[in-house]
Amino acid sequence: MPLTELNHYFIRANNLEQTKNFYCEVLGFQVMPRPSFPFPGYWLGVNGKIQVHMGPDGIDNADMYYLGTPKNAATDHAGVVDHIAFLASEPGDFIRRLRARGIDFQPRSLPEFDLYQIFIKDPNGLTIELNFFGLKDVKDWGGEDYSNMPQAAGMRG
Repeated sequence: MPLTELNHYFIRANNLEQTKNFYCEVLGFQVMPRPSFPFPGYWLGVNGKIQVHMGPDGIDNADMYYLGTPKNAATDHAGVVDHIAFLASEPGDFIRRLRARGIDFQPRSLPEFDLYQIFIKDPNGLTIELNFFGLKDVKDWGGEDYSNMPQAAGMRG
């Protein structure tokens, strides 16, 4: 029985409303219907598919609600998770939106795969990777080319 797709990931948000607004206003998510859980939160989706769940950090009984959060868990960045990636389209629109909101971003490209990427941080410090496939000429948007980066020790040259 194989896995078929990612259903969602959960963010324990330091500021629930700020985090929800970031995902909706910057990344284009919409608030989806959510069961009446005993704690506040949001389910967010794109095109009717739920992809991101979130609830507030620092609430009573969190150990009952957030089964993936150990006691004394970090409240910034992503712990052992390095980043979350989404497929996206229209990178120029994202770049304009990020610049208009003063959000720092790091673009990169992988020309051999016709792939352009934008890396940003959500309000909790979690790295979000946006992948734009099928793009050959991305010079106008800037970004570091992976093929020009130094190779890690032990990698083929």
